[in-house]
Amino acid sequence: MFFRNCRTITLMSSEFSADSRNRNSSFVLLGGRLAIDFVNTAPDAAGASDALTSWGDLVAFLVATGTISLSREATLRDLVMDAELETSALRSYSLQLRTAIRQILEARISGYALDTNCIAIINGILEYTEGYEQLEAVVDAGIGEPDWRMTLVSRSHGMEWLIAAIARSAAKLVAEGPAAPVRICANPKCGLFFYDDSRTGDRKWCSMAACGNRTKVATHFRRRKGGKK
Repeated sequence: MFFRNCRTITLMSSEFSADSRNRNSSFVLLGGRLAIDFVNTAPDAAGASDALTSWGDLVAFLVATGTISLSREATLRDLVMDAELETSALRSYSLQLRTAIRQILEARISGYALDTNCIAIINGILEYTEGYEQLEAVVDAGIGEPDWRMTLVSRSHGMEWLIAAIARSAAKLVAEGPAAPVRICANPKCGLFFYDDSRTGDRKWCSMAACGNRTKVATHFRRRKGGKK
């Protein structure tokens, strides 16, 4: 455990934490699965920057994806002042997890066997997922919207709980087997991964608006330019 005196942190249950939910953040959440969106925070595309350079960035990602509630954001951000070493350690652990998941996605796409060391990292975090559910009032509920929700509360005092949902998402992808529809964007300048849940199963782009249309326009321009005499 990284932080034995941490206040209990309440996480949102899976019913309220859709993998691809984008809560008006600056993160690119096009992966279709929480674990994939997490991998896509890495600076893999040319000229891209790492979206997780600080503890605050990690907290912001968890809020943006609905993994933790917005009401907990300030409390979690403040932990960096009370437990600098522990938050730094957990951020480093989360980056190890990100690398492990990326290697798993690459292996699935390439048809290679999965590295058991990557699996061990996921399993190590899953050990901290034991908890219990309880009802929590929804403070900002609108008229006609649910005013109570089920939340998952950690029994562990360790901060690994904060990235347990990411590990669970990765574990589910692994459990789908080699046929899991994990893809990488066809735009060579992009590099984002995504889960292909399209009806035809032949999706090529992380987003048609972001990469698909741009690539088609560029291809059309090259053809027209090449056809000129």
